[in-house]
Amino acid sequence: MADTLILIPARMAATRLPGKPLADIAGLPMIVHVLRRAEAADVGPVVVATDSPEIEAAVQEAGGRVAMTRADHTSGSDRVFEALGIADPAGRTKLVVNVQGDLPTLAPADITAAVALLADEAVDIGTVAAEITRAEERDDPSVVKVVGSPVGRGRLRALYFTRATAPYGEGPLYHHIGLYAYRRRALERFVGLPPSPLEKREKLEQLRALEAGMRIDVAIVESAPLGVDTPEDYERFVRMVRQQAA
Repeated sequence: MADTLILIPARMAATRLPGKPLADIAGLPMIVHVLRRAEAADVGPVVVATDSPEIEAAVQEAGGRVAMTRADHTSGSDRVFEALGIADPAGRTKLVVNVQGDLPTLAPADITAAVALLADEAVDIGTVAAEITRAEERDDPSVVKVVGSPVGRGRLRALYFTRATAPYGEGPLYHHIGLYAYRRRALERFVGLPPSPLEKREKLEQLRALEAGMRIDVAIVESAPLGVDTPEDYERFVRMVRQQAA
């Protein structure tokens, strides 16, 4: 897709696992594992957006592209928007995919699924979610749930995102995966909006888009990838990689 660009924001100053983009896993930094997953999706060029010379060096050593951004960004979306201007100053890119740099087990097909949602001109942002199958995730506030109305097989129109257990009653709950495909104009509008009341309350940036009346559709995928946010997550991923290599 010549008009699609994947951007991976990465920074060293993570609160719970400082320096995690460079955490070694089977001889490669974690950011390179994410880079390879994004490249495998084969939807367009992949660029890592960072303010860290160390991350820049690791990505370039792996043959990847880097956009060096400011260090004062308050969110990954802001960093992605600056990197878009650096990587594509001529404005040729129409679709922008924001892949979090701490999802080293992300399925390439999940990226494709998010981008495919934008074939519908009414959709501003595409994202993905997986049905929750582990009971402990239902009440875990670190597992973000998406509440949506079905608009087709395996597809929802997002009505709300929350850290609470929702919706109430019988039926599936969906674990939201932090992957977004934006129309360029939607991303530009989004980063220009002030933080919204529900965004600040839930600490979920995507609520800003919903509160502004933007449409977010969700593709339901097979499973949620392991996000590496803590030392425990990191050890779990290392064990997973070792088991696959055995």
